[in-house]
Amino acid sequence: MGNPARGALRAAGYPDLESLDGVDYASLAALHGVGPRALDRLHHRLAENSMGLGGEVPSLPAAGARVTKGHTGKKAADIKTAPTDVDPAEWIDSLEWPRRREHGRILLELFGRATGEKPVMWGPSMVGYGESHYTSHTGREGDWFRVGFSPRKANLALYGLQGALGAAEKLEALGKHKVGAGCVWINKPEDVDLDVLFSLVRGSWEALE
Repeated sequence: MGNPARGALRAAGYPDLESLDGVDYASLAALHGVGPRALDRLHHRLAENSMGLGGEVPSLPAAGARVTKGHTGKKAADIKTAPTDVDPAEWIDSLEWPRRREHGRILLELFGRATGEKPVMWGPSMVGYGESHYTSHTGREGDWFRVGFSPRKANLALYGLQGALGAAEKLEALGKHKVGAGCVWINKPEDVDLDVLFSLVRGSWEALE
């Protein structure tokens, strides 16, 4: 992006790509210096990392990313998000919002049961399961997790759930949620059918087996 857009985003409190995940598209479009082209590039970059802008996002050309099981170690130099040694359960217990601590524990149990995999922290705020590698239509590559979640103050972000067989039908039965590129947002577990959510996680996990 150009310097005006980058400066406007930083001034608004968005210093990096991860901080833009789930942020309302319209609020970003209202920032002086942030135009449609910059937002288009941001949305594609977020989608490459199983994230996305929130709200109503204008339709974008299909990215055509190819996702495969396992990590390769090949990634674009500007992709900084990577696994850490932080214990996910301890991180969830340290969250400053009591109800998000409770929600995080629920998701930790559900994702663990659905995948049979141990969780790993990715970056400062994402809990991921398994390994995958993507190659975008532009040739950019990166390693990522297969499914995961992030308990945030405003919502719960659920990653990688749209790859399950019959995902569209399952999402219709899920309950109150919003869908972005590679991400599903819910406000709290009580808003959704946890059996359907389990099926989505399990189905997405199995899609790369």
